Amino acid sequence: MSNQKVREGEELPEVALKKYLQEIKLINSVESELFVQQFTHGFSNLTYLLQIENKEFVLRKPPKGAIKRGHDMNREFKVQSAVQKAFSKVPRMHGFSDDETILGSDFYIMEKVEGVILNYKEAKQRNISEKDYKNIANSWLDALVELHNVDYNAIGLADLGKPDGYVQRQISNWGKQYIKAKTDEYPEAEMVMNWMEEHQPKEYEHCLIHNDFKYDNVVFKDDSWQEVSAVLDWEMATLGDPLMDLGTSLGYWTVATDHDFVKQGIPSPTVFEGNPIRSEIAEMYAQKSGRNVDNLVFYYVFGLFKIAVIAQQIYYRFEKGWTTDPRFANLNKAAELCCKLALKAIKTKSID
Repeated sequence: MSNQKVREGEELPEVALKKYLQEIKLINSVESELFVQQFTHGFSNLTYLLQIENKEFVLRKPPKGAIKRGHDMNREFKVQSAVQKAFSKVPRMHGFSDDETILGSDFYIMEKVEGVILNYKEAKQRNISEKDYKNIANSWLDALVELHNVDYNAIGLADLGKPDGYVQRQISNWGKQYIKAKTDEYPEAEMVMNWMEEHQPKEYEHCLIHNDFKYDNVVFKDDSWQEVSAVLDWEMATLGDPLMDLGTSLGYWTVATDHDFVKQGIPSPTVFEGNPIRSEIAEMYAQKSGRNVDNLVFYYVFGLFKIAVIAQQIYYRFEKGWTTDPRFANLNKAAELCCKLALKAIKTKSID
């Protein structure tokens, strides 16, 4: 994960922050020098690296102008604190605050997990072998299957979501969110929404799901790629259909044969030689989890539509001038592209 200077308008008030760090006993003195950098890989919540007294912490807070519902820091903090009891691959939580006089919003502090975060840039620089990509895919999928096997009742997360009617609510909610953030007319989006409404599964399993499980949201322990030491970005975790989780992952799983604009729009290390293709990932998931993946086109289409809506929402904020990050300038095109890919999957009945 690359980090750099803090973007203009996204600075943290250091005096108030140091006072809080001392209050929760993470540092000894407010006189200590604090170095703050910003992680730049994410498109959603703002994530900072804090370096102070030879220690490192990570701080998460919502972006300016964000709606509370999609950026609920308390929920994210609670989920990770609970999940840790049954699933070791989660950062340790240090503190949550809803006192807006400190940073102007809710925020939480967690440990910084050491290891490798594999985004496109990192993967390119490392020049990873084909054999290694097979290990990477395996370890990554093992972590997803392990998460789907967590007994959420035993760790006190039974009230995290309502598994009954989950799929229907997801289709409806993401559709509403798309309409709310719409800036251009894409007939493809409406077609995909109608198709999902008609073809949704009526019966499905449910478990704890992450909802944003992709390579750059996990930390690999080291470059032997045998182990994932932490899963990050739990803001969308809930109780629901595990195949919805897989579908989202497959939406991000771009491959070498995809259209260039797709690979640019969703840059992922999965495009490099040696990575399994989408249908192989689905097959591997089925073998590891024992779940039936016959209805995968629906889940892949849903995954693509969800990515389209996320891109569209960020573009909407950019268009309104609430964020000036230049990476967001073409996200409306990415949204349109995801809907076109979803239609292609529907017509060809294939996720490859």
